[in-house]
Amino acid sequence: MKPIRLPEPPASPRGIGGVGGGGMTDIFEGGVYGVIRRAVVIGNGFSGSENQGLGLVHALGLSDKKTLYRVTRPRGGINEWMHWLPVSVHKKLYIIISQIYGYSRILFSGRGRKLMPVPAENGVAGLSSILEADVKKIVTMARETFDKEGPLLVVASGRDTISIASSIKRLASDNVFVVQIQHPRSHLERFDLVITPQHDYYPLTPRAQEQVPRFLRRWITPREPPDSHVVLTTGALHQVDSAALRSAASAWHDEFAPVAKPLLVVNIGGPTRYCRYGGDLAKQLTASLHNVIASCGSVRISFSRRTPEKISNIVVKELGNHPKVYIWNGEEPNPHMGHLAWADAFIITADSVSMLSEACSTGKPVYVIGAERCTWKFVEFHKTLRERGLVRLLTGLEDMSESWSYPPLNDTAEAASRVHQALAQRGWRLRP
Repeated sequence: MKPIRLPEPPASPRGIGGVGGGGMTDIFEGGVYGVIRRAVVIGNGFSGSENQGLGLVHALGLSDKKTLYRVTRPRGGINEWMHWLPVSVHKKLYIIISQIYGYSRILFSGRGRKLMPVPAENGVAGLSSILEADVKKIVTMARETFDKEGPLLVVASGRDTISIASSIKRLASDNVFVVQIQHPRSHLERFDLVITPQHDYYPLTPRAQEQVPRFLRRWITPREPPDSHVVLTTGALHQVDSAALRSAASAWHDEFAPVAKPLLVVNIGGPTRYCRYGGDLAKQLTASLHNVIASCGSVRISFSRRTPEKISNIVVKELGNHPKVYIWNGEEPNPHMGHLAWADAFIITADSVSMLSEACSTGKPVYVIGAERCTWKFVEFHKTLRERGLVRLLTGLEDMSESWSYPPLNDTAEAASRVHQALAQRGWRLRP
C-alpha cells in the first residue's frame, strides 16, 4: 500500500515560532498575535484599590507575568484639599506652590499631617521597584513588543488611573486590551471592559437623585446606565480564592491549629465620608464583644491602616487583657490570610468594602457593625449583602458557636470569566 503524504502545514505569519518559520504550536493556538501572555497593572498607591487589579490578574492566570505601575499623588497638608483635581494638574500645582513657599511647614502641615513630596518612584511599604505609570513608555512597550510577545492586558483600578488607562487604549488600541476597575462615570467606550460594583450605579436611582443637587449630578454620578461591556459586581475584587485559602491554612497551621474554637476574627477599619463614626462605635463594638465572648473559644482583633488611634486605644483598653483575646500589633507577618482561612466567624466594621468582600468569599458567618452610620451608595451595598444572606447585623446577642453559611461571594472569578468572553469577541484569548 502506498503511504499517504499529508500536506505540510502553512508557515506562521512573519516567521514566528518553530524552525524555518513553521511554528506549528503557534498556528494551532492562533498565533502570538491573538494570545495574551502578560499584563500591566496600574494602581493608585492604595492597597484596597490595587488589590482589585492584582486579584483580577491572578484569577486570569497572569500573576507571574505582570508588571505593576503606579499613579501617585503628593499627600499631606494642602494636598488633601487638591484630590478633586486631575492628578497631572495636582502635581504641577504642588510643585509651583512648593517653589513659591519653600516647603513651608505652616502651609503644608495642616490637619496634622506631614508633607509628602512627589516621589521619584513609589517607595511605599517595600515597593520601591514599582514604576511610575507613564503613558508613552507603556504604549511604546506594547507596540514594540507586540510581534514577539503578543497583545498586552492592561488592568487599571482607581479614579486616578482612568486618564492613564484611557490614553493607553487610545494610542495603542490594536496592541492592548484595557480593563478599568471602578466606575469612570462617563465615556465608558474609552475602555474595552469596565468592572465596577453594582452600588456605583446607585446614584442613578430616583432615591439617590433626591439627595443630589441637580448642578452636581454630572460630576458625582454615572452619566448613563451600564451597557454590554460593563461588568457589575456585588463587592470589590481581591486575591482571596479557594486555592489561596488552602495555601494560607497550611502556612498558618502551626499558629492557628492550637487556638481554641470557635475562632472569632474582628477586622476594624476606619471612618470614611460615607461611614462616619468615632469612639462611639468602638464602645459599641467592645460591649458587643463582651456579650458574645462567652460563646467563643478565642478572639483575634486586627486594625487597618485607616483605624484612628482613638478607636484602637478604646479597643485595646477594654479587651487587651482578656485571656481569650489576641490583638495583632501590626508587625509582620500580617496574619490576615491566616485569619480568613482559620476563622469560624467574622465581625467587620461597615466602612470597608474590601474587607467585607474578602470575608464573604469564605462562605463563613460575617457580622457587620456600623452599617446604620453609612450613607449614600454604601447603604445599597450593605442592603445587597443582607438580601443575599452574606452578612448579618451584629446585635451583641449572637451565639458564635452556632454557624450558618451561604454560597461564597465569587466576584473575582465571575469578572475573570467576563474578561475571557470579551477577549473571545475580539478574536483574542489568554494563554492556556
